Amino acid sequence: MKTKFTLIVLALLALTSCHEVYEYKTVICIPVYGQSLALGEEAIRITDFDSLASYADGRIVTENMDHEFGYFDNNDFKQTVKKVLHYQKRAFELSVYSMAEFLADSTGKDTLICIFPGGQGATTIDRLGKGSEPYQCFIDDIENAYNIAHSRGWDFIMPALCWMQGESDVTDYPGTDYRSLFLKFYEDLNNDVKKITGQKQNVEFICYQTNPITRAMNFDSLNYDCRETVIPQAMLELVRDSAHFYASGPMYPYNFEREAIHIDGKGQQEYGRLLGKVALDILHKKDIKHGLLPQNVERHNNEVIIYFNVPASPLVIDTIQVWKAEHYGFSVVTRDHRNIAENIVIKDNSVHILCSESPDSCRVRYAINGETRKSGRRHGPRGNLRDSVGNWCWQFDIPL
Repeated sequence: MKTKFTLIVLALLALTSCHEVYEYKTVICIPVYGQSLALGEEAIRITDFDSLASYADGRIVTENMDHEFGYFDNNDFKQTVKKVLHYQKRAFELSVYSMAEFLADSTGKDTLICIFPGGQGATTIDRLGKGSEPYQCFIDDIENAYNIAHSRGWDFIMPALCWMQGESDVTDYPGTDYRSLFLKFYEDLNNDVKKITGQKQNVEFICYQTNPITRAMNFDSLNYDCRETVIPQAMLELVRDSAHFYASGPMYPYNFEREAIHIDGKGQQEYGRLLGKVALDILHKKDIKHGLLPQNVERHNNEVIIYFNVPASPLVIDTIQVWKAEHYGFSVVTRDHRNIAENIVIKDNSVHILCSESPDSCRVRYAINGETRKSGRRHGPRGNLRDSVGNWCWQFDIPL
């Protein structure tokens, strides 16, 4: 009897003392944060979660280092209940799914790609920063991912974050300084991540460009003082001028559900592949700005010349993917609210706009148009300029 008891005790000790041994991995964490576009709202899911779980030998994981994709809530209890009940009725298509597949194909077998969403729909940037519930939940998810990886002896790095926010700041007229709040968010997030992971390198932001201007109540494309362009323009200037903000692309080339607020599932996938290309350059420490962005604007008599950063020459006018806009999306608006643009010509990496009169003190614009409350490539604010590999020109509003 004593011998049997001793054997049982030894067996229990053996069970409690052993632990699972994991093969060495490096975890690359690139989540998405923002409003409802970040959460994939309305985007009917195309990605099969079983296929995503097995993709690249299971190297795509969630913040829990598992393959239970599709469960999100800022409330931990609700998120746990969703997992227990396998509630996936609000498991939409996320851009980071196809981004992760691209990165898994482009990295080694000892690398895991950690993805998850954060944020909150219909929320302005001032309510998504440090101290808010969405922000804290997001930081908790990053810390949770790090702790699990660390417990398994894995390296963990968060080289980038995908930013998808700004719709409410355009349409709700909150009166805040978006640029300053965005820079403050970057500073807080960068510092908080470094405290968690101990990494030296900064977290780079991969930025899209929001453009729901036609959904704003007071929008008028011929208004010289167009308040709705302030946020998209601030995003453009940050990715153009800051070392830590990288351009992905604008939203207008995609289809939107009901042509309203949210890009559809296919659009999320296409955008995710663009994210993957930018993320890979960040991983390889390439100093590349992918965005098709205006670099400089000049005026000669009645002609406006816009010089662009062109990732892949030549410039192309495309009226297939994006339905033709008047003057391909370009306008020159006078102080008395008239568009004096007459003709558009592409020369090398520049666009020349011939005007009906002197453009002095005017504003030169692109993709500041569209039908009321419409979004997307057919009827929303849009333009027809891209480069040779499909980088679409960012919306802009520049004073001369």
